[in-house]
Amino acid sequence: MEFLDEVSREASPQRKMGRGKIEIKRIENTTNRQVTFCKRRNGLLKKAYELSVLCDAEIALIVFSSRGRLYEYANQSVKATIERYKKASSDSSGTSSVAEINAQYYQQESAKLRNEIRKIQESNKALHRHMMGEGLSSMSGRDLKNLEGKLEKAISRIRAKKNEMLFAEIEFMQKKEIDLHNNNQYLRARIAENERAQQQSMSLIPGSSAEYEFVPPQAFDSRSFFQVNALQPNSQYSRQDPTPLQLV
Repeated sequence: MEFLDEVSREASPQRKMGRGKIEIKRIENTTNRQVTFCKRRNGLLKKAYELSVLCDAEIALIVFSSRGRLYEYANQSVKATIERYKKASSDSSGTSSVAEINAQYYQQESAKLRNEIRKIQESNKALHRHMMGEGLSSMSGRDLKNLEGKLEKAISRIRAKKNEMLFAEIEFMQKKEIDLHNNNQYLRARIAENERAQQQSMSLIPGSSAEYEFVPPQAFDSRSFFQVNALQPNSQYSRQDPTPLQLV
């Protein structure tokens, strides 16, 4: 009875807390909603445990948070309790099967999702038209100011990304230029080394022109030759005629 009384108090539109009454409705503040969810989830799990122990009842509790996180409790097994529930539901007369209930639920959820997708698509189309400068007559001054701010932020991000890409490309080209310069210097050194090696190999070949040295022409020096006057007979000796030959 105490548990039912507490459940009825939880389901009532208004209930008394420590300092006053609160209305049972969705909590708009995200932090407060998360704190309330944690507290009430722990209380619900505790109550389920107490009910299973006190009354020897088979309980399976499944809770999904707003973020999709699963919380469960079962005194035996969640799957076994669900199978027992399905069997009991199928055996009961005048009630729809679990499959039909699930099908209806999924149909409703799919319809909601389709509506949300359609609204998002329409909103995106309208925003695209507004960004292209179309359909601005239906917008208020405040909406136009917000659109202008969004466009300025988008343009600044685009320019920043473009400058970043340009700087990266310039840095890459500078590194490439340095690499090409280094490769050019290396190739020049290799070419000079090969030329020196060829000259050394030619100097070692016998009969090659490199074996003879070129002697430059020297200037004329009269001291290196005899004078013509020295070969003439001396004038102090009398010149004698040669004796004529006679034939016998």
